[in-house]
Amino acid sequence: MPSICFYFQVHQPYRIKRYSVFDIGNDHDYFKDENLNEKGNKAVMEKVSRKCYLPTNKILLDLIHKHPEFKISYSFSGTALEQMENFAPEVLESFQKLIKTGNVEVLSETYYHSLAFFYSDEEFIEQIKLHKKKIKELFDYEPKVFRNTELSYNNELATIIERLGYDGILAEGWEHYLGYRSPNFLYRPKGTQKIKLLLKNYKLSDDIAFRFSNKQWKEHPLYVPKFCNWLNSVNGNGNTVNLFMDYETFGEHQWEDSGIFDFLYSLPEEILKHPDNNFKTPSELISTYQTVGELDIHNTLTWADAERDLSAWTGNSMQKSSLRKIYEIEEDVINSADEKLKADWRKLQTSDHFYYMCTKWFSDGDVHKYFSPYESPYEAFISYMNILNDFRLRLKSS
Repeated sequence: MPSICFYFQVHQPYRIKRYSVFDIGNDHDYFKDENLNEKGNKAVMEKVSRKCYLPTNKILLDLIHKHPEFKISYSFSGTALEQMENFAPEVLESFQKLIKTGNVEVLSETYYHSLAFFYSDEEFIEQIKLHKKKIKELFDYEPKVFRNTELSYNNELATIIERLGYDGILAEGWEHYLGYRSPNFLYRPKGTQKIKLLLKNYKLSDDIAFRFSNKQWKEHPLYVPKFCNWLNSVNGNGNTVNLFMDYETFGEHQWEDSGIFDFLYSLPEEILKHPDNNFKTPSELISTYQTVGELDIHNTLTWADAERDLSAWTGNSMQKSSLRKIYEIEEDVINSADEKLKADWRKLQTSDHFYYMCTKWFSDGDVHKYFSPYESPYEAFISYMNILNDFRLRLKSS
C-alpha cells in the first residue's frame, strides 16, 4: 500500500531594503522595507495570508474534520513565524488550530532558513536550537524529523542530525543518486546507524506545485481521479509517496482560478477510495516502515533548479563573496553583547538574500526573477554588501 505523506514548507524571509552607499553609517534598519513596495515584508505577508495561508488552512482543517485519517506536516522557518506574529496573528492562530488536531506534524529546521550547515557547525546547531525553542513556545510541540534549508542534504548532514537525536531527515528523490531505486521507500543514509531518510517524489509533487496550471503540459488539466491513478500505481512498488512542496503552491504559485483549491479539497476523499491507501506523517512513516537499503548522497543535493545543487545560492562570485563575508565575522558577532546585532546578523544569513543574486536565466531564471524584490541580481548584491559594510561599523563600535 502507498502511504501518502504531505509536507509543506512555510517560509518568509526578512527582505532587505534597497540600501545605498550613502546609507552606510546612517541607517541601521535594514529590514524596514517600504521602498520595496508590494514586495516588502509586511505587504508580502498580508498578500500571501490572503491568497494562501488563510484559505488553505481553512480547507485543511475542514478536511481533517471530514476525514480523520487525513494527515499533513509542516516546516516553518522562524522568520516566517515572527512575521506572522507581527503582521498576521490570525494566520498563526489558524496554524495553531491545525496542529492541535493531532493530525499535523511539525518538522525541525534552521530558524533563519540559512545555509549555516555549509559554513559553520556551531551556528547551524544554534539555529536548530532556536527553532526548536520557537516551535515549543508557539505550538507546544517537539519535532523529531529534520528538514534542512531548501531540502539541502548530504551524508555528512545526516550523521550530524542523527547525533542531535532526530529519527528522520528529508531529501530530494533524484535519479542521479537513486539509480534504479525508487523514492517511494525509506533508506538509511550512508554513515548512519538509525536515522531514516524520506525522499520527495519530485515528479508527482511537481505535477501539483509547478505544472498544475500549465496549459502547455500534456496532462493539463490535472483532474483528481487522474492524479490518484498515478498514486495508486505505486501499489506493490513502494511504501510511501512523499508529496513535498512550498505551501504557497496553493493560491499564490497556483492561483485560485486555476482550480487548485478544488483539487486540494477533493483529493483526500479520492485517495481514500482505494482500500490500500492511507495518510501518514513523516514520523509515522518512520515508525511503520523499515529501510530497504543504504543511500549514498556524498555531494550536496537540493530541490532547486535542474541541477539540484547549491548553485542557485552559490553559483556566482557575488553569492560566494557575500556568503564568505557574512560568516567570516561570526566570532566577533557571537562575542558581542549586542543582541540586536546578533539578530540582524542571523537575518542576513537567510538563503533568500543569496538566491536573489542568482544570475541563471532561461527557465530557472524566470523562477528566480519571480521571487526577487529587486530589479536585478546586481541590485540585490549591492544592497547586501552596503548593509554588510554598515554592519561591520556597528560591530566595531559594539
